[in-house]
Amino acid sequence: MTRLADLAALCRSLEASPGRLDKLRLVAGFLRAVDEGELVSAVAFLTGRAFPAADPRVLGVRGVPAPGAPAPAPTLELADVADAFAAVADAGGPGSRRLREDRLAALMTRATEAEASLLFRIVHGEMRTGVSDGLVQDAIALATGADATSVRRAALFLGDLSAVAALARVGGAPALMGVAPRLFVPLLPMLAEIAPDVEAIVAAHGGRTALEYKYDGARIQLHREGDRVGVWTRRLSDVTRSLPDVVEVARRALGHTPFILDGEVVALDAAGRPLPFQDLMRRFRRVHGVEALAREMPLALHFFDCLVADGRSLVDEPYTRRWEALADVTGGRYLAERALVDSPEAARAFHARALQAGHEGVMAKDLGSAYEPGGRGKRWFKLKDAQTVDCVIVAVDRGSGRRRGWLSNYHLAVRDEASFADVGKTFKGFTDQQFVDMTERLRALAVADDGYTVRVRPEVVVEVAYNEVQRSPTYPSGLALRFARITRVRDDKGPGQATTLGELRAIYESQFRTKGRSKRFS
Repeated sequence: MTRLADLAALCRSLEASPGRLDKLRLVAGFLRAVDEGELVSAVAFLTGRAFPAADPRVLGVRGVPAPGAPAPAPTLELADVADAFAAVADAGGPGSRRLREDRLAALMTRATEAEASLLFRIVHGEMRTGVSDGLVQDAIALATGADATSVRRAALFLGDLSAVAALARVGGAPALMGVAPRLFVPLLPMLAEIAPDVEAIVAAHGGRTALEYKYDGARIQLHREGDRVGVWTRRLSDVTRSLPDVVEVARRALGHTPFILDGEVVALDAAGRPLPFQDLMRRFRRVHGVEALAREMPLALHFFDCLVADGRSLVDEPYTRRWEALADVTGGRYLAERALVDSPEAARAFHARALQAGHEGVMAKDLGSAYEPGGRGKRWFKLKDAQTVDCVIVAVDRGSGRRRGWLSNYHLAVRDEASFADVGKTFKGFTDQQFVDMTERLRALAVADDGYTVRVRPEVVVEVAYNEVQRSPTYPSGLALRFARITRVRDDKGPGQATTLGELRAIYESQFRTKGRSKRFS
């Protein structure tokens, strides 16, 4: 059996190893040595989870109790911790909060100082070892002899690295490749690259592409089997209870055989006009008075993809086949506005129609493209009227003047491997009330404070408009957003779905199709 002290030692080694290859070797070696019965818990703990991602249990504690004097020598095994966490989560009834805290405290009294520090990190989901889910996937492949492609595919369909590791250990690549999308296990949505212009889109898709309106709404994934219906956001949050009108549409107006649909919902006012995105988020957060808010703020449904139809996976089928299946499931209703175009002129005309109708722009999809959960590439493009990127707030400065008392100058970063790269600051785009609300939110995420700048956990994603991407001598990323301003808070996105540094570099390079390049930066 594997000692908790061994996992603590691994985490210390990971912190001291800056290179990805070294981290990969360490994690793979640990997973290879772990007993089959411990593997599920080992992967969960390593990724900062008390339970595997597919396990709905939670500890339900506000924090980790002070352990008192640490144990003199390590005695805990991974199985002991898993059993203790299960006992904490299972505590219920009157006085359950105190019982959960007592059971967690009992575990902590058995831990050495190093083990207690590790347990604290697991409970709070903050491992800080520089190990991303992607690295764990590669480590599973290395430890079990499965190829990385099959591991990533299974991870997308199962949504649980612990389950992937167990399956790879037992059945290897054949077992992993046999995994298909499962009803009521949400998949990460397929994503799109930002396109510079329609010419680039038509060329990349071989002269013919499918254009769809890009609605200013929120992505949903709809599952149905019999009378059971589930709705998830792009962050894989279950919002079924908050969207009873969507559930009703699924039961009343869509096909009766098992399906999974990908689409967008837009909030409407009494006159049927689209409401701002922030208003739509009220629907997603509401858990009480849901029916009344649904009547006050109805939703328009726009489906654009079908991942499962008649209980059969379609993710490997081409876009054209999936659209046919989507039309069958919906009876041709609730579909995104779409056109097949074979020239830049036709694409520009459709884009103009989308903007005139008040939408963000268009999506362009390769007719032969498979559905790649969580993937982003040139098979799907998005073309907006104004250029925006999704950034993560990693720090914030204290305001001055009329903004005194607020945390109001936001440090913006894009995703770069397992970390984030700063690309600018802004205090523009928010109302006074939004500054107040965001100040409270960021204070709760603070991890360091030098009296002027507050560093925060990278959790809040914001959509940022800008005039251009510039080279920067200030930021290590080498890039900065000129005239950055926040257009909205993306509560429907997690930090792992922010724009990447690679994407921002591609946007920077694309600007020189119409501009000269200074020799200084060539």
